[in-house]
Amino acid sequence: YCLPKDTKQLLANYDQVPQNLIEAIVDANRTRKEFVASEVMDRIKDVKDPIVGIYRLTMKSGSDNFRQSAIQDVMKQFKANGIPVLIYEPTLDAADFFGSEITHDFDSFAERSTVIVANRWNDALDRVSDKVFTRDLFKRD
Repeated sequence: YCLPKDTKQLLANYDQVPQNLIEAIVDANRTRKEFVASEVMDRIKDVKDPIVGIYRLTMKSGSDNFRQSAIQDVMKQFKANGIPVLIYEPTLDAADFFGSEITHDFDSFAERSTVIVANRWNDALDRVSDKVFTRDLFKRD
């Protein structure tokens, strides 16, 4: 949560000071989010009426904090392309999150999702591993 927010604040505070590093970090974060969205959309380009499942909004295991998590920007890219988003987030007691449906039923989530974007691996994803797109290649969070 802090890195994107802090780097943007540093850019604003020192906008008159020549530098490249902080701006490069902000650009790299944006590029990574665009890459994830692009890769997922490429997976579903030939699917009629796809649904992108988001497995958890939280950034780290054991956390219930998803303020400004990177997945929110990725979700915006799906929605901007007309792709519905379904969120599995058991810690959020709401029917929707910024217009995307939330479910607490993993079985329904797994069945309805064409592809599942997961920030980190969880054993619950084992049975739908063919649908999962994650950065957690080594299943170590």
